[in-house]
Amino acid sequence: MTKPAEARPKSAVSHGVGMAGLAGLGLWTLVARHYGMDGPNAGLAAVAACGVPMVLWSLIVDKVHRNASTGIDWKGAARPWSEVRDISLVKIAGLWATWLAIAIFYCVGRWYWDGNYRFAMDLFMAVAPWLLVLSIPYVIWLDRRLVEPRDASYAFGQWVIGGSAGAPDMREVANHARAWAVKGFFLAFMVSIVPGNFANVVQWRIDEAFSHPVALAAFLIAVMFMIDVCMATVGYMLTMKPLDSHIRTANPYLAGWVAALICYPPFVLMGNGGPLDYHAGGAEWDMWTQGHTALQWLLGGWLVLLTGIYAWATVAFGIRFSNLTHRGILTHGPYRWTRHPAYLSKNLFWWFSSLPFLTVSGSLTDLVRNCALLAATNAVYFWRARTEEKHLSADPDYRAYSEWMERNAPVPRFFAWITGRKKPVEGDLQPAE
Repeated sequence: MTKPAEARPKSAVSHGVGMAGLAGLGLWTLVARHYGMDGPNAGLAAVAACGVPMVLWSLIVDKVHRNASTGIDWKGAARPWSEVRDISLVKIAGLWATWLAIAIFYCVGRWYWDGNYRFAMDLFMAVAPWLLVLSIPYVIWLDRRLVEPRDASYAFGQWVIGGSAGAPDMREVANHARAWAVKGFFLAFMVSIVPGNFANVVQWRIDEAFSHPVALAAFLIAVMFMIDVCMATVGYMLTMKPLDSHIRTANPYLAGWVAALICYPPFVLMGNGGPLDYHAGGAEWDMWTQGHTALQWLLGGWLVLLTGIYAWATVAFGIRFSNLTHRGILTHGPYRWTRHPAYLSKNLFWWFSSLPFLTVSGSLTDLVRNCALLAATNAVYFWRARTEEKHLSADPDYRAYSEWMERNAPVPRFFAWITGRKKPVEGDLQPAE
């Protein structure tokens, strides 16, 4: 008798959220291509075009605002304003102090005022007065509905104000600071690369894209990167409790922060001329496959597939994408095959696109160096994955998902077979220390 399939743990996000965002983004891209709208504001509109449908799907179809994890009580009557006034004022003070600290960081970081980052800074300065004003009624409205309004934001406000507001819970203060550090650092980066990625797709001539397998692969890869960037930007923007997309915890481990930050500017180690730059004396796949059309179709198709999985991994998050944070456990889409589909597909993509074992210089030194440095880059992402697992395994939902993956998912089972590791039985995995 065949053993029944083991039920996969429920995902915190539905399939429909990402699909709604993808549909909105696709529609806006077609409109922008038709009218030749390829400027920075059109790119920003692309973020709204995928974000609004995802919010509507989340509220109307999935009804995420009713989830217990939001911490909001919709059934009882809202508290009187007088009851939450002091709490709200403390939280507003903490929120404004947080934004001030992020603004000072932006001023100190010279890279924020050059190149692509300048668009992000101009946007933030334009919306800052509106955020300051709107934060007041939003915080008050939310505090009147929260089951426990004295949360991490309140603890941080206590810390900012000092003794008059009471002694803060320093663990909550640290979690608030880490969560906003993630948002402040990564949102600026994501906004800065949205216009370029969107323009790449809008400006591409379709007749040129279909003229050659290399051109078609490049166009489709550009589309995948645009999807990834726009969807991820929405995730960093919409960290809100009414959408159940708030940050539960930010990674508390220094190793996790180091592993993540060295993959992004200005700290990136893999960029041109960086310590882990694996391109010296090399060339990309299109040069090595010149004159071999069948090979171009094969390798180009493989690279498009890998990029598609990478983009799908972001789409699966819906409005919850973010580095270094816990915002609910995903178990659907590519996350039913491997715990780290984006990292796996990205690192495979680099090997097949750069082909580091081939060099135009003919230098054995370049060959060895490039392969070694790409392997070191792979090790950085493995390190990132392990620090993320350590962070998330404090949640029993993640431990249940991880156990299910070890027993059922193809990628963990493949590596278990390669290494000879015994497949775990239910309940084997323990929370990380």
